Amino acid sequence: MSEFEAIRPYQDHEVPQVVARVMKSPALVAAATELLLPGWLAGNPFGRWLAFWLLRYRARNLVSIRDVQALISKYLELLVERSITALSVSGFSGLDPNRTYLFVSNHRDIVLDSGLLNYILHREGHDTCRMAVGDNLLGNSLVGDLMRLNKSFVVERSVSGKRAQYRTLARTSAYIRQSLAAGVSVWIAQRPGRAKDGFDRTDTAVLKMLLLAYRGEEQALSKLLKTPIVPVAVSYEVDPCGPLKAKELCAVATHGQYQKSPEEDIHSMVKGVTEYKGRVHLTFGRPISSAEDAGSLAAEIDQAIVGGLRIFPTHRYARAVKEHVQGELDGTDDAVTALQRQLDACELEERPYLLDQYANIWRNRDELGIE
Repeated sequence: MSEFEAIRPYQDHEVPQVVARVMKSPALVAAATELLLPGWLAGNPFGRWLAFWLLRYRARNLVSIRDVQALISKYLELLVERSITALSVSGFSGLDPNRTYLFVSNHRDIVLDSGLLNYILHREGHDTCRMAVGDNLLGNSLVGDLMRLNKSFVVERSVSGKRAQYRTLARTSAYIRQSLAAGVSVWIAQRPGRAKDGFDRTDTAVLKMLLLAYRGEEQALSKLLKTPIVPVAVSYEVDPCGPLKAKELCAVATHGQYQKSPEEDIHSMVKGVTEYKGRVHLTFGRPISSAEDAGSLAAEIDQAIVGGLRIFPTHRYARAVKEHVQGELDGTDDAVTALQRQLDACELEERPYLLDQYANIWRNRDELGIE
Protein backbone atom coordinates (compact mmCIF):
# COMPACT_ATOMS: atom_id res chain seq x y z
CA MET A 1 0.00 0.00 0.00
CA SER A 2 1.31 3.47 -0.91
CA GLU A 3 2.29 5.80 1.94
CA PHE A 4 -0.13 8.28 0.37
CA GLU A 5 -3.10 5.91 0.24
CA ALA A 6 -5.10 7.77 2.90
CA ILE A 7 -4.61 11.25 1.43
CA ARG A 8 -4.38 10.89 -2.35
CA PRO A 9 -7.17 11.69 -4.84
CA TYR A 10 -9.03 8.80 -6.42
CA GLN A 11 -7.51 7.17 -9.49
CA ASP A 12 -9.13 6.25 -12.79
CA HIS A 13 -9.75 2.61 -11.91
CA GLU A 14 -11.70 3.67 -8.79
CA VAL A 15 -14.05 6.05 -10.59
CA PRO A 16 -16.91 3.65 -11.55
CA GLN A 17 -17.24 2.26 -8.01
CA VAL A 18 -17.11 5.68 -6.31
CA VAL A 19 -19.54 7.22 -8.83
CA ALA A 20 -21.98 4.36 -8.22
CA ARG A 21 -21.73 5.08 -4.49
CA VAL A 22 -22.31 8.83 -4.68
CA MET A 23 -25.25 8.36 -7.07
CA LYS A 24 -27.12 6.72 -4.20
CA SER A 25 -26.80 9.80 -1.97
CA PRO A 26 -30.09 11.64 -1.28
CA ALA A 27 -28.06 14.79 -0.57
CA LEU A 28 -26.55 14.70 -4.06
CA VAL A 29 -29.99 14.25 -5.62
CA ALA A 30 -31.30 17.20 -3.60
CA ALA A 31 -28.41 19.41 -4.72
CA ALA A 32 -28.87 18.35 -8.36
CA THR A 33 -32.58 19.12 -8.11
CA GLU A 34 -31.81 22.71 -7.09
CA LEU A 35 -29.14 23.11 -9.75
CA LEU A 36 -30.68 21.44 -12.78
CA LEU A 37 -34.38 22.24 -12.50
CA PRO A 38 -36.43 25.45 -12.40
CA GLY A 39 -37.87 26.41 -9.01
CA TRP A 40 -41.45 25.40 -9.80
CA LEU A 41 -40.29 21.86 -10.62
CA ALA A 42 -37.59 21.46 -7.99
CA GLY A 43 -40.06 21.55 -5.12
CA ASN A 44 -42.08 18.44 -5.91
CA PRO A 45 -41.41 14.67 -5.91
CA PHE A 46 -41.48 14.43 -9.70
CA GLY A 47 -38.68 17.00 -9.85
CA ARG A 48 -36.50 14.96 -7.49
CA TRP A 49 -37.20 11.82 -9.53
CA LEU A 50 -36.29 13.64 -12.74
CA ALA A 51 -33.07 15.02 -11.22
CA PHE A 52 -32.11 11.52 -10.07
CA TRP A 53 -32.44 10.11 -13.57
CA LEU A 54 -30.68 13.10 -15.13
CA LEU A 55 -27.75 12.46 -12.78
CA ARG A 56 -27.66 8.76 -13.63
CA TYR A 57 -27.80 9.53 -17.35
CA ARG A 58 -24.98 12.07 -17.24
CA ALA A 59 -22.82 9.85 -15.02
CA ARG A 60 -23.32 6.66 -17.03
CA ASN A 61 -20.04 6.95 -18.99
CA LEU A 62 -17.75 8.29 -16.26
CA VAL A 63 -14.73 6.00 -16.24
CA SER A 64 -11.84 8.40 -15.52
CA ILE A 65 -10.97 11.46 -13.45
CA ARG A 66 -10.84 13.48 -16.68
CA ASP A 67 -14.44 12.44 -17.41
CA VAL A 68 -15.51 13.49 -13.92
CA GLN A 69 -13.80 16.86 -14.19
CA ALA A 70 -15.36 17.54 -17.58
CA LEU A 71 -18.82 16.94 -16.06
CA ILE A 72 -18.01 19.05 -12.98
CA SER A 73 -16.85 21.84 -15.29
CA LYS A 74 -20.27 21.86 -17.00
CA TYR A 75 -22.05 22.14 -13.66
CA LEU A 76 -19.63 24.82 -12.49
CA GLU A 77 -20.35 26.77 -15.65
CA LEU A 78 -24.04 26.68 -14.73
CA LEU A 79 -23.23 27.96 -11.23
CA VAL A 80 -21.05 30.73 -12.66
CA GLU A 81 -23.88 31.85 -14.93
CA ARG A 82 -26.41 31.84 -12.09
CA SER A 83 -24.41 33.33 -9.22
CA ILE A 84 -21.62 35.44 -10.76
CA THR A 85 -22.32 38.65 -12.69
CA ALA A 86 -19.00 38.45 -14.54
CA LEU A 87 -15.97 36.16 -14.18
CA SER A 88 -12.77 37.81 -15.38
CA VAL A 89 -9.10 36.84 -15.45
CA SER A 90 -5.80 38.69 -15.84
CA GLY A 91 -2.20 37.47 -16.10
CA PHE A 92 -3.17 34.01 -17.36
CA SER A 93 -1.36 34.48 -20.68
CA GLY A 94 1.93 34.35 -18.77
CA LEU A 95 1.41 30.64 -18.03
CA ASP A 96 2.87 27.93 -20.25
CA PRO A 97 0.38 25.06 -20.79
CA ASN A 98 3.31 22.64 -20.95
CA ARG A 99 4.77 23.61 -17.56
CA THR A 100 3.96 22.46 -14.05
CA TYR A 101 3.13 25.08 -11.42
CA LEU A 102 2.51 25.35 -7.70
CA PHE A 103 -0.44 27.73 -7.37
CA VAL A 104 -0.73 29.63 -4.07
CA SER A 105 -3.82 31.78 -3.59
CA ASN A 106 -5.60 33.77 -0.94
CA HIS A 107 -8.37 31.79 0.73
CA ARG A 108 -11.88 33.22 0.94
CA ASP A 109 -14.20 30.37 -0.15
CA ILE A 110 -13.94 26.70 0.80
CA VAL A 111 -14.74 25.38 -2.68
CA LEU A 112 -14.50 28.18 -5.23
CA ASP A 113 -10.96 29.49 -4.73
CA SER A 114 -9.50 26.29 -6.14
CA GLY A 115 -12.67 25.35 -8.05
CA LEU A 116 -12.60 28.48 -10.20
CA LEU A 117 -8.86 28.07 -10.75
CA ASN A 118 -9.40 24.57 -12.13
CA TYR A 119 -12.41 25.74 -14.13
CA ILE A 120 -10.25 28.38 -15.84
CA LEU A 121 -7.39 25.93 -16.43
CA HIS A 122 -9.84 23.47 -18.01
CA ARG A 123 -11.53 26.19 -20.07
CA GLU A 124 -8.20 27.42 -21.43
CA GLY A 125 -6.96 23.96 -22.37
CA HIS A 126 -4.45 23.52 -19.52
CA ASP A 127 -4.24 20.44 -17.34
CA THR A 128 -6.11 20.90 -14.06
CA CYS A 129 -4.26 20.80 -10.75
CA ARG A 130 -4.46 18.71 -7.60
CA MET A 131 -5.96 20.67 -4.72
CA ALA A 132 -5.15 20.59 -1.00
CA VAL A 133 -8.21 20.27 1.26
CA GLY A 134 -8.34 20.02 5.05
CA ASP A 135 -9.62 16.80 6.59
CA ASN A 136 -12.08 18.86 8.67
CA LEU A 137 -14.20 19.09 5.50
CA LEU A 138 -14.29 15.36 4.86
CA GLY A 139 -16.39 14.20 7.79
CA ASN A 140 -19.26 13.94 5.33
CA SER A 141 -18.58 10.87 3.15
CA LEU A 142 -20.33 12.39 0.10
CA VAL A 143 -18.19 15.54 0.26
CA GLY A 144 -15.05 13.44 0.68
CA ASP A 145 -15.89 11.30 -2.34
CA LEU A 146 -16.73 14.28 -4.55
CA MET A 147 -13.56 16.14 -3.60
CA ARG A 148 -11.28 13.15 -4.13
CA LEU A 149 -12.97 12.48 -7.48
CA ASN A 150 -12.06 16.08 -8.36
CA LYS A 151 -8.29 15.67 -7.78
CA SER A 152 -8.29 16.86 -4.15
CA PHE A 153 -5.81 15.42 -1.67
CA VAL A 154 -6.21 15.52 2.09
CA VAL A 155 -4.23 17.71 4.49
CA GLU A 156 -4.55 16.06 7.89
CA ARG A 157 -5.14 18.94 10.29
CA SER A 158 -7.06 17.19 13.06
CA VAL A 159 -4.27 15.01 14.45
CA SER A 160 -2.97 15.77 17.95
CA GLY A 161 0.54 15.56 19.34
CA LYS A 162 3.65 17.18 17.90
CA ARG A 163 5.14 13.97 16.51
CA ALA A 164 1.91 12.95 14.78
CA GLN A 165 1.48 16.46 13.38
CA TYR A 166 5.03 16.44 12.05
CA ARG A 167 4.53 13.05 10.39
CA THR A 168 1.31 14.15 8.66
CA LEU A 169 2.83 17.44 7.48
CA ALA A 170 5.90 15.61 6.18
CA ARG A 171 3.63 13.18 4.30
CA THR A 172 1.67 16.06 2.76
CA SER A 173 4.92 17.73 1.72
CA ALA A 174 6.23 14.50 0.19
CA TYR A 175 2.99 13.99 -1.72
CA ILE A 176 3.15 17.52 -3.14
CA ARG A 177 6.78 17.00 -4.14
CA GLN A 178 5.90 13.71 -5.84
CA SER A 179 2.98 15.34 -7.69
CA LEU A 180 5.12 18.20 -8.98
CA ALA A 181 7.91 15.81 -10.02
CA ALA A 182 5.33 13.81 -11.98
CA GLY A 183 4.32 16.96 -13.89
CA VAL A 184 1.03 17.54 -12.03
CA SER A 185 0.34 21.11 -10.89
CA VAL A 186 -0.85 21.69 -7.31
CA TRP A 187 -2.99 24.33 -5.58
CA ILE A 188 -2.64 25.23 -1.92
CA ALA A 189 -4.01 28.15 0.08
CA GLN A 190 -1.57 30.72 1.45
CA ARG A 191 -2.73 29.95 5.01
CA PRO A 192 -4.61 27.24 6.90
CA GLY A 193 -8.31 28.15 6.89
CA ARG A 194 -10.08 31.05 5.22
CA ALA A 195 -9.14 34.70 5.80
CA LYS A 196 -12.46 35.46 7.46
CA ASP A 197 -11.47 39.04 8.25
CA GLY A 198 -10.48 39.76 4.64
CA PHE A 199 -6.82 40.17 5.61
CA ASP A 200 -4.68 38.13 3.21
CA ARG A 201 -1.23 37.08 4.37
CA THR A 202 0.91 34.06 3.59
CA ASP A 203 1.63 31.91 6.62
CA THR A 204 5.32 30.98 6.46
CA ALA A 205 4.35 27.71 8.17
CA VAL A 206 2.72 26.67 4.87
CA LEU A 207 5.96 27.32 2.99
CA LYS A 208 7.99 25.50 5.65
CA MET A 209 5.64 22.54 5.29
CA LEU A 210 6.34 22.49 1.55
CA LEU A 211 10.07 22.39 2.35
CA LEU A 212 9.82 19.38 4.69
CA ALA A 213 10.14 17.02 1.72
CA TYR A 214 13.56 18.57 1.00
CA ARG A 215 14.75 18.50 4.62
CA GLY A 216 18.47 17.81 4.90
CA GLU A 217 19.12 18.52 1.22
CA GLU A 218 21.30 21.36 0.02
CA GLN A 219 19.55 24.25 -1.75
CA ALA A 220 16.15 23.00 -0.55
CA LEU A 221 14.29 26.19 -1.48
CA SER A 222 15.86 26.26 -4.93
CA LYS A 223 14.75 22.66 -5.48
CA LEU A 224 11.20 23.53 -4.44
CA LEU A 225 11.16 26.51 -6.80
CA LYS A 226 12.25 24.46 -9.78
CA THR A 227 8.50 24.25 -10.09
CA PRO A 228 7.56 27.96 -10.12
CA ILE A 229 5.09 29.26 -7.56
CA VAL A 230 2.27 31.23 -9.17
CA PRO A 231 0.48 33.61 -6.75
CA VAL A 232 -3.26 33.86 -7.49
CA ALA A 233 -5.48 36.64 -6.13
CA VAL A 234 -9.17 35.70 -5.99
CA SER A 235 -11.49 38.71 -5.61
CA TYR A 236 -15.21 38.40 -4.79
CA GLU A 237 -17.46 41.44 -5.02
CA VAL A 238 -19.88 39.82 -2.56
CA ASP A 239 -19.07 36.99 -0.15
CA PRO A 240 -22.20 34.87 0.43
CA CYS A 241 -20.66 33.54 3.65
CA GLY A 242 -19.82 37.02 4.97
CA PRO A 243 -22.47 37.05 7.73
CA LEU A 244 -21.44 33.56 8.91
CA LYS A 245 -17.82 34.69 9.14
CA ALA A 246 -18.85 37.87 10.98
CA LYS A 247 -20.83 35.80 13.50
CA GLU A 248 -17.82 33.60 14.20
CA LEU A 249 -15.37 36.50 14.51
CA CYS A 250 -17.72 38.35 16.85
CA ALA A 251 -18.15 35.27 19.06
CA VAL A 252 -14.39 34.75 19.30
CA ALA A 253 -13.81 38.42 20.14
CA THR A 254 -16.60 38.45 22.74
CA HIS A 255 -16.39 34.98 24.30
CA GLY A 256 -12.94 33.77 23.29
CA GLN A 257 -14.27 30.85 21.27
CA TYR A 258 -16.80 29.77 18.67
CA GLN A 259 -18.42 26.35 18.49
CA LYS A 260 -19.27 25.26 14.96
CA SER A 261 -22.35 23.15 14.35
CA PRO A 262 -21.66 19.69 12.85
CA GLU A 263 -22.90 20.68 9.37
CA GLU A 264 -21.66 24.28 9.34
CA ASP A 265 -18.76 23.73 6.94
CA ILE A 266 -21.07 21.89 4.53
CA HIS A 267 -23.59 24.73 4.78
CA SER A 268 -20.81 27.25 4.03
CA MET A 269 -19.66 25.21 1.02
CA VAL A 270 -23.15 25.11 -0.49
CA LYS A 271 -23.84 28.75 0.30
CA GLY A 272 -20.53 29.92 -1.17
CA VAL A 273 -21.02 27.98 -4.39
CA THR A 274 -24.69 28.68 -5.09
CA GLU A 275 -25.47 32.21 -3.84
CA TYR A 276 -24.90 35.61 -5.47
CA LYS A 277 -21.30 36.81 -5.65
CA GLY A 278 -21.47 39.76 -8.03
CA ARG A 279 -18.26 40.03 -10.02
CA VAL A 280 -15.33 37.66 -9.46
CA HIS A 281 -11.79 38.22 -10.73
CA LEU A 282 -8.69 36.01 -10.67
CA THR A 283 -5.28 37.63 -11.07
CA PHE A 284 -2.39 35.31 -11.92
CA GLY A 285 0.91 36.75 -10.73
CA ARG A 286 4.33 36.37 -12.30
CA PRO A 287 5.76 32.88 -11.63
CA ILE A 288 8.32 32.94 -8.81
CA SER A 289 11.42 30.82 -9.43
CA SER A 290 13.84 32.09 -6.78
CA ALA A 291 13.86 33.46 -3.24
CA GLU A 292 16.36 33.87 -0.39
CA ASP A 293 14.28 32.16 2.28
CA ALA A 294 10.72 31.33 3.32
CA GLY A 295 10.16 34.81 4.74
CA SER A 296 11.15 36.66 1.57
CA LEU A 297 9.14 34.17 -0.50
CA ALA A 298 6.05 34.83 1.64
CA ALA A 299 6.57 38.58 1.22
CA GLU A 300 6.78 38.25 -2.57
CA ILE A 301 3.62 36.12 -2.67
CA ASP A 302 1.81 38.69 -0.51
CA GLN A 303 2.81 41.55 -2.78
CA ALA A 304 1.46 39.68 -5.80
CA ILE A 305 -1.79 38.57 -4.17
CA VAL A 306 -2.69 41.83 -2.43
CA GLY A 307 -1.59 43.86 -5.45
CA GLY A 308 -3.79 41.67 -7.65
CA LEU A 309 -6.99 42.05 -5.62
CA ARG A 310 -9.75 43.99 -7.38
CA ILE A 311 -11.44 46.88 -5.56
CA PHE A 312 -15.21 46.72 -6.10
CA PRO A 313 -18.00 49.13 -5.07
CA THR A 314 -18.72 46.88 -2.06
CA HIS A 315 -15.24 47.61 -0.71
CA ARG A 316 -15.72 51.36 -1.10
CA TYR A 317 -19.17 51.18 0.48
CA ALA A 318 -17.88 49.24 3.50
CA ARG A 319 -15.08 51.75 4.05
CA ALA A 320 -17.53 54.64 3.72
CA VAL A 321 -19.85 53.12 6.33
CA LYS A 322 -16.96 52.53 8.73
CA GLU A 323 -15.58 56.04 8.24
CA HIS A 324 -18.97 57.79 7.95
CA VAL A 325 -18.19 59.21 4.51
CA GLN A 326 -21.60 60.11 3.11
CA GLY A 327 -20.42 60.89 -0.41
CA GLU A 328 -19.48 57.26 -1.10
CA LEU A 329 -22.65 55.69 0.31
CA ASP A 330 -24.13 54.80 -3.08
CA GLY A 331 -26.65 52.05 -2.52
CA THR A 332 -27.89 51.75 -6.11
CA ASP A 333 -25.35 49.11 -7.20
CA ASP A 334 -26.73 45.53 -7.13
CA ALA A 335 -23.73 44.17 -5.24
CA VAL A 336 -23.88 47.01 -2.70
CA THR A 337 -27.57 46.28 -2.24
CA ALA A 338 -26.65 42.64 -1.53
CA LEU A 339 -24.11 43.80 1.06
CA GLN A 340 -26.71 46.05 2.66
CA ARG A 341 -29.04 43.06 2.98
CA GLN A 342 -26.25 41.10 4.64
CA LEU A 343 -25.68 43.93 7.12
CA ASP A 344 -29.40 44.12 7.89
CA ALA A 345 -29.45 40.37 8.57
CA CYS A 346 -26.53 40.59 11.03
CA GLU A 347 -26.86 41.31 14.72
CA LEU A 348 -25.75 44.86 15.53
CA GLU A 349 -22.56 43.70 17.24
CA GLU A 350 -21.62 41.52 14.24
CA ARG A 351 -21.83 44.26 11.61
CA PRO A 352 -18.34 45.76 12.16
CA TYR A 353 -16.82 42.33 11.47
CA LEU A 354 -18.74 42.05 8.21
CA LEU A 355 -17.65 45.52 7.13
CA ASP A 356 -14.03 44.68 7.95
CA GLN A 357 -14.10 41.77 5.50
CA TYR A 358 -14.56 44.29 2.70
CA ALA A 359 -12.83 47.39 4.08
CA ASN A 360 -9.65 45.52 5.05
CA ILE A 361 -8.56 45.52 1.42
CA TRP A 362 -7.06 48.96 2.16
CA ARG A 363 -5.34 47.69 5.31
CA ASN A 364 -3.94 44.91 3.13
CA ARG A 365 -2.54 47.41 0.68
CA ASP A 366 -1.37 50.04 3.16
CA GLU A 367 0.69 47.62 5.24
CA LEU A 368 2.48 46.36 2.13
CA GLY A 369 3.02 49.84 0.67
CA ILE A 370 0.78 49.16 -2.34
CA GLU A 371 -0.95 52.27 -3.69
